Amino acid sequence: MLKVDQYELIRTGHRVYGQNISELARMTGHSRNTIKKAIRGEPWGYKDRKCQPFPVLGKYLVIVDGWLKSDKDKPKKQRHTGRRVYNRLVEEHGYKGGESTVRRYVRFAKMRFGLDVPGVFVPCDPEAGYEGEVDWGTAMVLLAGEKLRLKFFCMRSKYSGKHFVRFYPCERQQAFFDAHIHAFAFFGGIFPVLIYDNLTTAVQKVLRGKDRVEQEEFVKLKAYYSFESRFCNPASGHEKGGVEGLVGFARRNYMVPVPEAATLEELNEKVLRRCVSYGNHKMSGRDRKVNELYEEEKGHLLDLPDVVFSNVKVSSGRADKYATVIVDKNRYSVPSGYAGFKVKALLHADRVEIFMGTKKLATHDRLYGNNKWGLNPDHYLELIQQRPMAFNSARPIRQWRHSWSQSLNTLLERFCLSQGETKGIKDFITVLMFYRKYEANEVETAVDLAVKNNISTSDGVHHVLSFGGASETTIPPLTTWPSLPPPNITAYGQLGGVQ
Repeated sequence: MLKVDQYELIRTGHRVYGQNISELARMTGHSRNTIKKAIRGEPWGYKDRKCQPFPVLGKYLVIVDGWLKSDKDKPKKQRHTGRRVYNRLVEEHGYKGGESTVRRYVRFAKMRFGLDVPGVFVPCDPEAGYEGEVDWGTAMVLLAGEKLRLKFFCMRSKYSGKHFVRFYPCERQQAFFDAHIHAFAFFGGIFPVLIYDNLTTAVQKVLRGKDRVEQEEFVKLKAYYSFESRFCNPASGHEKGGVEGLVGFARRNYMVPVPEAATLEELNEKVLRRCVSYGNHKMSGRDRKVNELYEEEKGHLLDLPDVVFSNVKVSSGRADKYATVIVDKNRYSVPSGYAGFKVKALLHADRVEIFMGTKKLATHDRLYGNNKWGLNPDHYLELIQQRPMAFNSARPIRQWRHSWSQSLNTLLERFCLSQGETKGIKDFITVLMFYRKYEANEVETAVDLAVKNNISTSDGVHHVLSFGGASETTIPPLTTWPSLPPPNITAYGQLGGVQ
């Protein structure tokens, strides 16, 4: 092989010093043909072959091509890889060659047959404040000590990269709409165009090309906020690659380690702070921070309406014999005195409000799923007080007892010992009713004091609640007495003469 320094020596010797081919061949030890090629300036070293021979694999190429051609009709995840082709050749045909040769051939053969061609993307420069992207993700969280898989909604600006993330128990339409309402408030405006997958909460039917039959309620949301929807082609998530990347970014950065919170609202507050702090980040390939780009695009967003979109569903029903109302396949309690009455339920994304006429009877956290019970123990206290033997087996009480302090359990035992089980339970329920009038921490403090002072009646606990927190007043001593005339005792002397 001709090296670079020898190539230079040959050409310089011939062109500058007039040395002929024979002299240069003797001096360098190369053949005359090599000297001639160097003088003509032809490239040296190895040249790509026009046809790559496969001495060992050659007789198997027809078999391999047949396997790869048949893959065109197979799912992408169930097609032959280079390793699978090699293993089949060894097992089924006794192939003795190397795996690397097979893998190299398969790579080029797939390109020839149009299989698994790597995607190529057009570099884009999005318009400021014009397009946003929407997607959902899933992550594990610890909520009130319980491990749950929640959905998280993502909306991202294509121009600035500013993004919004919020957790929900599910991807149902009300949650989807509620997420839009919060996202628009976060951005301080509305993107004229939002890009989606073909999610069923927005799309009723996918037609040919870009045409879609949209869900009626989603059309109302669009009309209210005046934005245009654009949907990706099926199985083409790369068409909204920015938010696809955000789903992974949020999971890796906002949800590692597994986030913990007492309530869903607290969890969303934590994630919101992370979204706000991301504004100080500078994305790869950008010369300015996210917040700087966002300030530029903010003026291009559509204005928010004065009143947010009404994301409430109305349901009518009747309180049954368990003092519960079935709403969206789940049960919610009302005060037991309203059993049998017709009621109306307002379903929000996060809560359920139950009314009889204009009077609000109950508010519960929204339950998702089927056959779940949302019971407020306070709704059943009068009923259980009438039937004290049902106390220990009553579902609302059993659920409530998980969060009781030890002092409450001790107080219950003391009431039962001093008054008997039936009267003790009735009197203890009176203590539980104090939660209606007083704050929970006040009741718990009074119960602690009652236990320490061996109080065994609800009246004693009520006394502690009423007066235990008041500061002791001291009466100052009297320094001066009013001046009174001396008593006249002459009349007492006259009494002795009375017969």
